[in-house]
Amino acid sequence: MEYFVYLKCENKHTIHTMTKVLYKSYTQNDSLLFPPCIGDFIPENHPVRTVNAILDNFDISEIESTYKGGGTTSYHPRMLLKIVVYAYLTNIYSGRRMASLLEENVFFMWLSGMSRPDFRTINRFRSERLADGRFESIFRQVVELLHEEGLVSLDVQYIDGTKIESVANKYTFVWKGSVEKNKAKLIAKVDGVLKAAEAVLEEENADEPQEEITKEDLQKRTNRILEKMDKEGVSDKKLRKAVSKIKEESLPKLDEYDKHLEILGERNSYSKTDPDATFMHMKEDAMNNGQTKPGYNVQIATENQYIVNYDLYWRPTDYGTLIPFLESFHDKFGFYSSEIVADSGYGSEQNYEFMFANGMTPYVKYNMFHKEMKRKFLKNPFHQANMFYNQEQDFYVCPMGQHMEHVTDKKTVSDLGYVSHTSVYKAANCSGCPLRGMCYNGKGDRRTIEVNHRANSFKSSAKALLTSDRGLMHRSKRPIEPESCFGNIKFNHGFKRFHLKSTRKTKVEWGLVSLTHNLRKYVAYKTKLKKKQAQSMVLVLEKPALKPAV
Repeated sequence: MEYFVYLKCENKHTIHTMTKVLYKSYTQNDSLLFPPCIGDFIPENHPVRTVNAILDNFDISEIESTYKGGGTTSYHPRMLLKIVVYAYLTNIYSGRRMASLLEENVFFMWLSGMSRPDFRTINRFRSERLADGRFESIFRQVVELLHEEGLVSLDVQYIDGTKIESVANKYTFVWKGSVEKNKAKLIAKVDGVLKAAEAVLEEENADEPQEEITKEDLQKRTNRILEKMDKEGVSDKKLRKAVSKIKEESLPKLDEYDKHLEILGERNSYSKTDPDATFMHMKEDAMNNGQTKPGYNVQIATENQYIVNYDLYWRPTDYGTLIPFLESFHDKFGFYSSEIVADSGYGSEQNYEFMFANGMTPYVKYNMFHKEMKRKFLKNPFHQANMFYNQEQDFYVCPMGQHMEHVTDKKTVSDLGYVSHTSVYKAANCSGCPLRGMCYNGKGDRRTIEVNHRANSFKSSAKALLTSDRGLMHRSKRPIEPESCFGNIKFNHGFKRFHLKSTRKTKVEWGLVSLTHNLRKYVAYKTKLKKKQAQSMVLVLEKPALKPAV
């Protein structure tokens, strides 16, 4: 319908035509005879359909075994698993937010079948039902799916680690050194007060020296002194108050110190609000002051930028995590990968021994690898690695031609309990040597060198592997394998801090992060593959038909 408007301007008549605006129908609370299927609102190629299809085919019997049965009905674990996985896929890590989206978001509504579990149910499922290795079986099935699709071979692992901050408070730290120091001070103080009381009571053991003072001994002495004071009616109120304070305050404090040491174990620190978290230096240091934060050392193994294994450790250093990490891969899949690629943080004698013994080829650097490749190092005749070694007679030859004879052997034990053997070699006499100033700066007149032959043998083998063509290929790929995964997870998807406490629960959370990382790449791969297939079909259809022969 058109409307005509007449305008008069400067003795001229102008006619303007205006078209009526039409709107689409808008009716709220409209009742339908047949309600629409909620799946109709979801695009065919949406990632939520991929998540749903994959998790529908997985075995979740380990998760189902946590349900005892009886009582009221439970939400289906497969439905809850889909909700949690899709939430992490879309960068949603809060249980409360997941519960609210079940009422607001069509994708969550479709996954849940319009079920609405509250946040407590979701959090309980995530932290309890998926813990104790049960989620690892789900992750393993995803990796096996990638293997079947030809996306990963599981023959090579690119291993690296990063520190992820715990949800614990930053200022709830307990340091092992401080606890041991304060405990020793308190024991000495209590012992002094008890000795003074024993001297007043004229007890026989007042001046007897003790090899080690234990908390149990202090407790027995305190009770005995208080009983004797009551029996003899000691009038020294100050002394009685001091002994009573020991029983009421000092001895419970010693119990607290013992509890701290029990929680610490081999660690040097822990957080009171998350006892499994250890204080570490983080890469994300906003104040740039080197402040330690409670966190976990997260280890991953990747191939083609898919995460094929993950684990968490309390050790801030990487070298102590490699063997248990490789064993966790073996526990998941039943074999070791044939090739291991890692940086110098993993290159220890113990790790090389383990990898060679189990048939793995280690493309793993050691601390001095890059330095040994430089011309300055190679042309330094005074370095032990460049000296001539007579293996049959077991001696080294210095640049001046003097023999450095084997004098003794040393044994060292690492913090992991690994025993290393080191041979010590000494020159006959270095006094008067014209090259002494360039050779060493020690005060003695005989230069001494210490050599770990077993470690050097491992390093020599690793060096040959790293400098080979395949080693150069692995070295070029290593920085873009696990590090790109960490960067994507932290900065593209905002996961820089755990939302759960304890190793048991944070392992589940990092497993969810790793699984959804793989699903994102898998969805992108499938989408790209469908586009290529569609384009190839179009090209086939557009190809002109062959003309029949005349």
